[in-house]
Amino acid sequence: MSSDEHDKDHVRIFDTTLRDGEQSPGISLNSAEKLEIAHQLARLGVDVIEAGFPIASPGDFDAVESIARADFDPAQPPIIAALARAQAPDVEAAARAVRDAERPRIHTFISTSDIHIVHQFRSTREDVLAQARAAVAHAKSYVDDVEFSPMDATRAELDYTAEVCAAAIEEGATTINIPDTVGYTTPEEYMAYIAGLYRLIPELEDVIVSTHCHDDLGLAVANSYAGALAGARQIECAINGIGERAGNASLEEIVMLLHTRGDVSGLHTSVVTKELARTSRLVSRLTGYVVQPNKAIVGRNAFAHESGIHQDGVIKERTTYEIMDATSVGLDANSLVLGKHSGRAALKQTLAELGFVVEGSALNTAFKRFKEIADKKKQVTAMDLEALVTDDLRNELASYTFDSFEVEAASGREPHAKVSVTLPDGRLAAAEGSGDGPVDSVFRAINAATGIDAQLRVFRVDAVTGGQDALGESSVVLEYEGQSASGQGVATDIIEAAGTAYVRALSNVVRKAQAAALAVDLAAGAPVPTP
Repeated sequence: MSSDEHDKDHVRIFDTTLRDGEQSPGISLNSAEKLEIAHQLARLGVDVIEAGFPIASPGDFDAVESIARADFDPAQPPIIAALARAQAPDVEAAARAVRDAERPRIHTFISTSDIHIVHQFRSTREDVLAQARAAVAHAKSYVDDVEFSPMDATRAELDYTAEVCAAAIEEGATTINIPDTVGYTTPEEYMAYIAGLYRLIPELEDVIVSTHCHDDLGLAVANSYAGALAGARQIECAINGIGERAGNASLEEIVMLLHTRGDVSGLHTSVVTKELARTSRLVSRLTGYVVQPNKAIVGRNAFAHESGIHQDGVIKERTTYEIMDATSVGLDANSLVLGKHSGRAALKQTLAELGFVVEGSALNTAFKRFKEIADKKKQVTAMDLEALVTDDLRNELASYTFDSFEVEAASGREPHAKVSVTLPDGRLAAAEGSGDGPVDSVFRAINAATGIDAQLRVFRVDAVTGGQDALGESSVVLEYEGQSASGQGVATDIIEAAGTAYVRALSNVVRKAQAAALAVDLAAGAPVPTP
């Protein structure tokens, strides 16, 4: 146990990017990508990583298990949490998934709001109380660290939620999380609700109280902050605020709020703030969820000044118009880090400094791609290297591979593309297609080569860095048989990046469709609810 855990002003950061965040529509991370994000979250210094929902699928179980077994810093390994409904099979799956973690946690939950109890669960308050008590006791038989969440608590009667939470504490819960599951509450209401729980449950002083706020009304960070002011010492949040519907409280925003205005709250976290921007970029790149330019803390305009008056002030004294330093959150990654003639050893060392341990064949692949990029770009920056390394992670579970393409696009003629794609069984398939433009033609040709009529829902191209020689990063979201999934690709050629993104999205959406067809629905046809 770290000294911070004895500090009454220390706020634990519980990151749910890999659980609630991954439930965002279109996100489909493979095990290698989830593990890479987990390692970066550990470098960021989060206290708890909620690695997933093991009962949801074999893939989710495997990902949680691999993160539990990961080689984190032994001096301060993060707590690895697994989510479980208040049902014995869920708790047992979670226990198996995290059993090899240095610091395992089972997070179990059930609703306390009447709207959920009556309409969703077709149950009663008495049954919910009994299920909560049994689930916490069951989880406690496997691990010492048990978190309990009364889902939709902010729309539930305070006295009843207090009764259920008191029972959870009696059975051994060490953290009580109060979810604003549908983003309904306001900061004043949330603060009063937590204060009410402290008044009704004297034992609450002996455990950690946590917040889990959604952003449906844009109040997730404000509500989380209000909860901390009311006594909560754990905040559940996600990188870039991703998650169900409008998302979760944004980790970078709540952390920098506590960091910058600690003079008001008196609270602090253990987060290494210089890792915030890098973590944001990694999650954005692997999920395909773009960060809006004006996003607080990590958006590309967060420290930009367009107004002449502002520019003049910043030149004279930065603090005239900046309340934070861009370098304090790691927004300084555009510097030149390697040159065209840099060798393999220099690349390996630079990647290690960026947090990537790349060796063996992976290093050879990275070095080859670095040389290809260095021949085309005047500068190779940290952001370029991040893009290349994370791009290689996407190949692990890609069942289709974009091998080659040719595009004819003459003025006045419909563009025409020829592509070759490696299929899951190793065969090479070639096909042609015509469309509204070169990229559309390539997409149509890929559909013809694979024999899969996937529907394009989102296509986006962004520059990794500035300049005409910037790497292009493409993101695609496809829909197939009722499932949606994303894929990303990086290359100096936009068409190559787009084609690569398309076949990766195809790999992901086909895998999701197959899993959906084979899965035994755990909730009799209804989606699995989560806090």
